[in-house]
Amino acid sequence: MAKITASVYTSHIPAIGAALDLGKTQEDYWKPVFAGYDFSKQWMKDNTPDVIFLVFNDHATAFSLEMIPTFAIGTAAEYQIADEGWGPRPVPKVIGHPELASHIAQSVIQDDFDLTIVNKMDVDHGLTVPLSLMCGQPPVSNFAWPCPVIPFAVNVVQYPVPSGMRCYKLGQAIRKAVESYDQDLNVQIWGTGGMSHQLQGPRAGLINKKFDSDFLDKLIADPLAQASVPHIDYVREAGSEGIELVMWLIARGAMSTKPPKLAHRFYHVPASNTAVGHAILENQF
Repeated sequence: MAKITASVYTSHIPAIGAALDLGKTQEDYWKPVFAGYDFSKQWMKDNTPDVIFLVFNDHATAFSLEMIPTFAIGTAAEYQIADEGWGPRPVPKVIGHPELASHIAQSVIQDDFDLTIVNKMDVDHGLTVPLSLMCGQPPVSNFAWPCPVIPFAVNVVQYPVPSGMRCYKLGQAIRKAVESYDQDLNVQIWGTGGMSHQLQGPRAGLINKKFDSDFLDKLIADPLAQASVPHIDYVREAGSEGIELVMWLIARGAMSTKPPKLAHRFYHVPASNTAVGHAILENQF
């Protein structure tokens, strides 16, 4: 059967993508950010999965305010890179895994989670920045991502948004779905977004290091307690965009019930107008 071997958690800040694309990674401002992923890139080479199930939020590229699915799973064979207003990022298209994605959709919907099936969509920085951070950024002309990716988009932009507990339980349903697949696949699940940040209003630029640190502690050691935190606490303590962190709970819920091994943890402020958070957890079987 297929199994989830590890989960990866990372911010997906668009300015990180710009720094990568423009060759600014060694500038004084950006160097500490990218140094935090040196371990991760080597870990990814040493632990390349067969498939990545990548949880992210769309930024008005695949979906608009006319149609906003709470949970949407990509079932296409490939995904083009979105133009977010300044041209697509110079990274390879994303190859999907329609068979596993369709199986997960069937299983999760039968477990009473309503998913939107997406057979065509472009993917934006929410998905491509994590791939670049973990997999590196060689030229597009001779580079492909190391494995297929199943995009899983979560609405954390337009209220109402899903609760942390809903996301955590969805992760459990995804684990069940993966483990019922009849091929021997090594699957990783990635949760992206966050950490504390607010992009508008009087609190624009808010960063709450204590909240971020406490979130990482609970995510690793007591995810059920973190899943119980109401969404208003994220908004109050971590800013209006801090709610993106509930997507990390999908990845955490998909992990084994046994305590995972912490392979890597990293935190840095600032990067653009937010905090960078990152962790890698390995399942123990």
